[in-house]
Amino acid sequence: MKFLFMLFAAMLIAPFTYAQLSTSKLFGNHMVLQRNHPVPVWGHSDKKAKVTVILNGQVVSAKADEAGNWNVTLQPMKEGGPYMMNVSSGKEILSYTDVMVGEVWLCSGQSNMEFQLKNAMGYMPEQKVAANMPVRQFHVPNKVSLTPEKDLSGGEWITASSGTVGDFTAVGYFYAKQLAQNLHVTVGLINSSWGGTEAEDWISHEALATDPELASIAATLPKNADELNKRSDKRLKDWAYKNGAVTNFTAGDLAARPANFFDNWQHGNAPGSWEWIGKLYSYRGTGFMQRTVGLDSAYSSVSSIISLGSTDADMAVHVNGKQLSKSPAGPVTQYNVPPGTWKGGLNSLLINLQSAQKNTSWFGTGLAGTGVNDLNIRFADTTINLADNNWRVMPDLSKPYHFDFLPNNTASDLYNSMINPVVPYAIAGVIWYQGESNAERAYQYRTIFPLLINDWRAKWKEQLPFLFVQLATFGTSQNSNFGSNWAELREAQQMALQLPNTGMAVTTDIGDPLNIHPRDKADVGYRLAAVSLSQVYKLPGFFQSPLFVSADFTNGAAVISFSHAENGLMAKDNYGYVKGFELAGADHKFYYAAAVIVDGNKVRVSSPKVPKPVAVRYGWTDAPIDANLFNIQGFPVSPFRSDNWNGLTFGHKFD
Repeated sequence: MKFLFMLFAAMLIAPFTYAQLSTSKLFGNHMVLQRNHPVPVWGHSDKKAKVTVILNGQVVSAKADEAGNWNVTLQPMKEGGPYMMNVSSGKEILSYTDVMVGEVWLCSGQSNMEFQLKNAMGYMPEQKVAANMPVRQFHVPNKVSLTPEKDLSGGEWITASSGTVGDFTAVGYFYAKQLAQNLHVTVGLINSSWGGTEAEDWISHEALATDPELASIAATLPKNADELNKRSDKRLKDWAYKNGAVTNFTAGDLAARPANFFDNWQHGNAPGSWEWIGKLYSYRGTGFMQRTVGLDSAYSSVSSIISLGSTDADMAVHVNGKQLSKSPAGPVTQYNVPPGTWKGGLNSLLINLQSAQKNTSWFGTGLAGTGVNDLNIRFADTTINLADNNWRVMPDLSKPYHFDFLPNNTASDLYNSMINPVVPYAIAGVIWYQGESNAERAYQYRTIFPLLINDWRAKWKEQLPFLFVQLATFGTSQNSNFGSNWAELREAQQMALQLPNTGMAVTTDIGDPLNIHPRDKADVGYRLAAVSLSQVYKLPGFFQSPLFVSADFTNGAAVISFSHAENGLMAKDNYGYVKGFELAGADHKFYYAAAVIVDGNKVRVSSPKVPKPVAVRYGWTDAPIDANLFNIQGFPVSPFRSDNWNGLTFGHKFD
């Protein structure tokens, strides 16, 4: 009865209430508006209410529709400010102060764009001068959504100062700093990025539906939380059991199994969160990790210690069916292995992960640690490395589990909540740093990345400049005979330059083979700015990286031509000779090759092992640390290959 009374009272009051006047959250104090461009302003009010926007002498009015949505467009303005913007409807007035007109750039991608200035090299000097930098940031809060949203979940414009600039996107800040100093305007950054995300997350459903390879997927994307959970559960089971029947294992049963029993399980790695293993993404539950250890029979009669990282997860550890005792608490979790536990031949080390990490920012099921120092088996005379990709993994679906809603659960979920609400805010263009999470599908990125660029341009209804960062150095350095996902992804990125009004910053020389998040973000931002100031703003004196144009195979050698090398090339090396080139003949087998600069801006590559070369590659590896060819202006040559032979990622598709 009480509920019915409250409902009746609400119905009586409702006709006399008024919708509160509001603008998109992108509009507020300290905002930056795009100069020399029509400026849309939009928001919500009472239905059919008149809304008036006043800024810098302009007065523009519009009538809200039946749903209370309104929008106006201010005429283009030159750079300037600070101004005050007033938005009014009836007796309601919104006033935004310290409004600047300058250049606005959308910064998007994954963790290397999200990477904050306070974690980058050079932060302390920048902090000291930040208050003098006319740079501002609007940070779009992380949010996922299965349907397009009209407004952001939060956010505000922040001016650069010693106390705030550390939270800015580092790449974006250094980019904006260069633009501000050369264009003499205030630069606003809309930072809409999220670490670990795939490009498909950032593409609209409509665009996915236009692609022949993705249309069928777009048609089946989940529309609600229940459909999403069912989809995640099916993907996990199909992956873990390789499309076979689901089997609920117990620790006791698995502990007694021989090492070869686990050969059909999916590969895992340690250290690392299950978050980044196969279809275990967003899985919140328990499970098993198994590692086969080959030993000489001499080790069967001695004791040892197993170290399993700096983990506080609950777990039970078995070797060949025997459960081990945990050592006293310490910085690294250790288990005692008494004599007689190991045997000659193949041994099975089984871990029953009974909980996730509890007291660390590193989250999810798995083993934490820093490498072989934390994950190993120590005998008196030797240490066996357990920090590798030779583990096998299996979720325990007999125990309670669930899935968190995270970006890579489905496509379009970040476009819906972090890009769609930004449209049609007037911007100068986009800077993009992403690709690491698409490396396993690098060949398909040839179509995915242009699809994203064209999608955003269609939504803004203009050919926005789209500048991006080619993946830096990370991982191992190996020759072309092993192949490289990251090299193929870099190639796909470079192919996007076929689209008009695009530009690329090459960063292979400033990465870190041991860290996927290199701390040198200043050079990344400055190189993006060099492309921008040259291509977008047409200023002289700015340069960019040379790109492969052609290879002429004559007289047993390859002569390579490049763009952006008109003033000459150089080997940036203490020894002064070019490295990083490989040649292959008709057998497709590559050999390291000698390379010399000829005619100032070309390179001649040859090898006695390849008398009749048909293909040449440069820096074709995850971590091309040997690549040392630069133009005279100091910009590295982008890795390339002259052939189009199928690589590691050919046929790998988004599902």
